Amino acid sequence: MPSKKLDVVLLAAEGMLSTIAINHFRRVFPELIVIQEPRESKARIIKRRIRLVGLAPTVGQVANAIYSRALARRSANRISQICEANGLDRRPVPATELHHVSSINSQETRDLLHHLQPCVVAVYGTRIIVGKTLQCVRAPFINYHAGINPAYRGQTPAYWALVNGQPELAGVTIHLVDKGVDTGSVLYQDAVRFSDSDNITTYDFVQMAAALPLFTRAIEDALGNRLVVREVNLPSRLWLPPTLWQYLWNGLVKGVW
Repeated sequence: MPSKKLDVVLLAAEGMLSTIAINHFRRVFPELIVIQEPRESKARIIKRRIRLVGLAPTVGQVANAIYSRALARRSANRISQICEANGLDRRPVPATELHHVSSINSQETRDLLHHLQPCVVAVYGTRIIVGKTLQCVRAPFINYHAGINPAYRGQTPAYWALVNGQPELAGVTIHLVDKGVDTGSVLYQDAVRFSDSDNITTYDFVQMAAALPLFTRAIEDALGNRLVVREVNLPSRLWLPPTLWQYLWNGLVKGVW
C-alpha cells in the first residue's frame, strides 16, 4: 500500500471531550483523519494507581470518581450552557469516519501513521504515547493539556490550582509530546476563569473552549514551519485526582468543588 501525504492526523481516546475536539478539527481541517483508541479499562487504571500511591488513596480516588459521575449528571445544564455559548459540538462522530485501534501504541497505529505520513499529529485524551510511536513518523506530536505545565501536570490540574490558591495557574497548555507525562516543550498557554457555578466536572469544558483556538494555532504553526517553544519558569509537579475525602474537605473548607 503506497504512502500518502496528509496535513493532520488526530489521535484521540473515546469520550465526550474527545468528540468535541474531533468535531472542531473536522471543521478546521476537512481532510483530517482520526485514529481513536478505547478508554483504558478501569481495572488496569486501578492496578496502576495502587502501585503508584497505595491502596487507601486509590480507594478514595475511585470513590470520588463514582461521586463525580453523579455530580456530572447534576451539572448537565451547566455543561450544555458552556457548550452552546462556545460552539462546542458534542454530536457523535459516525464510527465509519474513525479509524479504531486497540491502542495508540499498537503496531496497527504505527503502520497507519507511517502510511499517512502526516505533517502534524494532534493528540487529545490518549494514554501516554511511547517512544516507538512518537518516532514512527517525522512529524511533531502536539497535545492539549487542561492545566498549566509544568506546575500542574497530570489529572484534574485546574482543580488543584484552585485548591492551592493559584487561579492564575488554572489554565490550558498546548505542548509538544515527549515520552514524559505532560513534560514536552510548551507552545501556548493561557489562564482560564471559571464561574461560581463550575465544579470539577465542568472545568474541562470551560478549558476546552479556551484551548481549541490555541490548539488550532499550534497546528497551523507546525504546518507553516513556524513552531516556537516557550520557556516556562515554574516548578514541575504531577497531580492525580483527589480522593473523595480530599474533595469534600476542600469543598467545605476552601470552597473549591
